[in-house]
Parts: sequence; C-alpha cells; structure tokens
Amino acid sequence: MNDLQEGIVVYTYNFEDKPNSNMNNKPLLEKLNLGDIELNNRVVMAPMTRSRSDNPENAPTDLHAKYYRQRASAGLIITEGSQISKKAVGYINTPGIYSQAQIDGWKKVTEAVHERGGKVFIQIWHVGRISHPDFHNGELPLAPSAINPLAKSFTPKGFKETVTPKEMSLEEIQDTIMDFKMAGKNAMEAGFDGIEIHASNGYLLHQFFSRTSNVRTDGYGGSIENRARILFDIIDALKEVMPENRIGVRLNPSLHGVFGMTMDEESIPTFDYIIEKLNEYNLAYLHLSEPFSDVSELPFAVTEIAKRYRPIYKGTLIINGDFDQEKGNRYILEGLADAVAFGKPYVSNPDLVERFAQDAPLQDWDQSTFYTPCEKGYTDYPKLKLEKTN
Repeated sequence: MNDLQEGIVVYTYNFEDKPNSNMNNKPLLEKLNLGDIELNNRVVMAPMTRSRSDNPENAPTDLHAKYYRQRASAGLIITEGSQISKKAVGYINTPGIYSQAQIDGWKKVTEAVHERGGKVFIQIWHVGRISHPDFHNGELPLAPSAINPLAKSFTPKGFKETVTPKEMSLEEIQDTIMDFKMAGKNAMEAGFDGIEIHASNGYLLHQFFSRTSNVRTDGYGGSIENRARILFDIIDALKEVMPENRIGVRLNPSLHGVFGMTMDEESIPTFDYIIEKLNEYNLAYLHLSEPFSDVSELPFAVTEIAKRYRPIYKGTLIINGDFDQEKGNRYILEGLADAVAFGKPYVSNPDLVERFAQDAPLQDWDQSTFYTPCEKGYTDYPKLKLEKTN
C-alpha cells in the first residue's frame, strides 16, 4: 500500500542548499543488533499513549495499524503502554493485551510493521495507584501500599482526584506477576518481536521501588532488594513463555514530582542495584529516561542518567528525553547509549528517519490532538518527499 493510499499528504522539500546535508557522522542511522534481531537504524519510536482504542474491547484497530505502519522505518517501534489486565487500566481508550480481541487487533499492527521491514515491541504496564474506582466498578485501584499519590486520573468522566488505593495482598502481587507473564505470551501470539516492561514514570512497578509509595514490611517492602523484587519476579516469569533476549525494561531513576513520586536518599541506590542486577539477564535492552524536570537542586537526584548508567549496564542501552538528531548522534558517538528513543517528534513526523537522513526540517505536533480518538493528529501528518535538484 503506498503513502497516498494510506491518506498521507506528500510534499516536496528541496535540500540542494541545505547545510550539513551529507550522510557522514550519523551514527543514529547505523544498524544495531538487538539480541538476535538486526535493527535497520538506532532511531527508536518511544512508547506514547495515544488513546485511540475507543471501543468496548479496548482493542487496537485498523487505525492503529495505519499509524504504526507509517512509522515503520524506525529501527524499533515501542508501542504505547498496554494494560496487562482489567485491573491494570488507568486511562481511557488505552489498549490492552489480555483478551483475544486485543491480540487480534495487535496482529494487524505487527503485520503492518513487518510488511514495511520494521521491528516492534509492545510496552506492557500496570498503572497501580494512578487509576480510579471509575475503571474498576467502584473498587479501589491496587498499589504496593495504601498511599494516595494526590494526583489526577483521566477517567471516562474526565479528570478526577486520585484516591487512597488498596494495598496489594501477596496473592494479588502473585496474580499481577502472572498477568505480566500472560501478557508476554499474548504478545508473542500477536506477532511482536518482543516486549518492554514498563517499570517507570510512577506506575505500579516504580511504586514498589520507592520508599515514598511502598511502606510494606513483607518480602516486597523494606530493603532495596525487597522493593525491587517484583521486577525480577516478572522477568523470571516472562522467561518461561518467551525468549529472554526479547524482553526490554524501562526505568526512570530521577523521576520527581510526577504522580506523587518524590526522591530520597535511597532512590538512586535502588536504581543502581536494579540496573546492576539486570546484567545477570540476557535482555534485549534497558531503556532509560533522562530527568523529566530540573532536578539539579535535589541532593538525591542524578542529572545525567546515561552518563551514570552506561558504565554500569553492560547490555544494549536506549536513552530517551528531549533528544534531537544532533544530541542523539553525539550520545551514540560518545558511547553513552546504543540507540535513542524519540517521542513527540514521532507524533508529527512519521518519516523521522528519512528526515534525519537528509537533515530535513521537522514538523511541529498539535498537542490538542494527542489523546483524541480520531485520525486527526494521528495518521494525517504529511510525509516529506525529498527531491535533490541540480
């Protein structure tokens, strides 16, 4: 299917006199081996919630397939976060990976991406306390401890204040680990090249890691090792249903002031422990975020995540956080990361790799359409037809 059939407007950009339009010093465009997968380049499409699964099954649709197909020139696509169960949901119109209808919907996406020669992982998540009883027939959302994040939840009735969640029992923790395992099995059935565990950004697994959201006194609380335990239990469970080298992990060590997450003196030591221990696994990659906000005044924070953790983590490292092409190339050239994940630029530039190759300008995104369930602001951004003139 060509671009015009997909409904993408194609326009022409003349880069004859564009400075620095040579193909040299573009490590982002070099191939990369990700376990036993070869990526065509090191440009990664970051996972981004787009809220287009506006159907009773919360299943991906033909529109999702079109969206991801348009962006298949990325070395790797990581899909939007997809809940592992009904109990894991915390946003309206987000897709899941726990039902047959959802598996069938995702098959359309993986087939579309593979037809274009792309590779795609699905991000699997549980939002924990960043949910609301409106999603759970009035029942409280689950969390490591009964601590209200004092944030807002995006419910079917609009934004609402979060509530004090229910502290998970040991049985509910084990059920959740099994839900992650089943999500991995379902992802393989749907044709994904792998999965990314969302252990970041203040959601359930990150809530277990932090002393500000986890005050348990059992085997999943207290010490750093206990608070990190759930992640490794999940990885061990996933290994039983899929290749270990098809599992990625997403972490955000210096998250502060988001969803009630605050850093303390054990925050960075906790992530030091987690990332060091991840070396014991043959993972596809570790995906890290640079700080979402200015943490330079926080005594416990690390301001340059890649620089801290590149020497610690021995596997493939993906870095994310307000990167442009120049900065991304520099990080790879300096050995700070193996690949770079781009978020918002991929919303409005489905051909981001091609634009990087030609040093072409990027289009701006329309933030008002980020989460609106229609094609506008989703699949209607134009691609660039590059023509070199003499």
